[in-house]
Amino acid sequence: MANITNISSSSELAELLQKSRVVVADFYADWCGPCKAIAPLYEKCAETFAKPGAITFVKVNTETQKDIARAYRVTSLPTFILFRDGKEVSKVTGADPTKLQEMVNKISDAAGESSGSGSGGDVWMGAGLPRGYGDVTSQIEPKGCELLNVDDDAPPVQVLFDSTKPSALDESRAAALKASGEKDWIDSGADDQLLLFMPFQSVVKLHTIQITSIPPSAAEDDDDEPPMRPALIHLYTNKPHNLDFSEADDTPPTQAITLTSSDWNADGTANISLRFVKFQNISSLIIYVNKGDGEGEKVRVDRIRLIGEAGEKRDMGKLEKMGDLPGE
Repeated sequence: MANITNISSSSELAELLQKSRVVVADFYADWCGPCKAIAPLYEKCAETFAKPGAITFVKVNTETQKDIARAYRVTSLPTFILFRDGKEVSKVTGADPTKLQEMVNKISDAAGESSGSGSGGDVWMGAGLPRGYGDVTSQIEPKGCELLNVDDDAPPVQVLFDSTKPSALDESRAAALKASGEKDWIDSGADDQLLLFMPFQSVVKLHTIQITSIPPSAAEDDDDEPPMRPALIHLYTNKPHNLDFSEADDTPPTQAITLTSSDWNADGTANISLRFVKFQNISSLIIYVNKGDGEGEKVRVDRIRLIGEAGEKRDMGKLEKMGDLPGE
């Protein structure tokens, strides 16, 4: 539990509350069964979101630290408390993984990090984490990524992995980007297909892919026809480099996914469950958006989050260099 501090005194907790902008505390007891049951999820959250000097995860044993438990009115176990600037801002009582995930997802607001940095300060996610798994998007090696068939004015591919809230859900940020002529999403180019190659810094186990797509309405879009959401997606694993579109069409996918309107939540995110047995030792992933959800000419993707478990670091020097495709 390298990302979790075990509190040994009230003074130690008080010092952390002063030094770290955000503190998440797990109040537990060794005899508490529900505490033990939810502990792996708490550890995954710490592994994903802990940031030295900014976001700190701690555990407080209520049997040995009774004064701290009394001070924060902890009467049921487990209890999780989120602090910002030393003040309690949220509390979850009981071993409820959904509520714990929701509280942890508030860290971006509590941390007060600047939006748009993409540095990991903000942790917006379009859907909750499945129990027992964490966000492993940070394991993507950005320099090795390649995205084919993007619009001429598309931003760098790394925007898809930005951990801030998409501008389509943030009016003030949307206005700022519009004024600067910038985008924080990707549109396809010549047609409604995209091919994204992502190598990983470590071998990962993938459980879920979250894809956020928030196309504007026809009234909001300057083009004659607004972009579509992805409808048919093919996934390919452990390829040394990207495929071209003809190769992708001729290669059986590791998994094919068909999305319908009911798969997208209120934040425009589809939570795609993977056949976990086929995604156990993954060094690279290709996402092929094969078709959009209509008869339009292009698709839009705002964010991609990968959920699972990270393993040992890879030697990124062994990645095969990617050359230009014929005709580009």
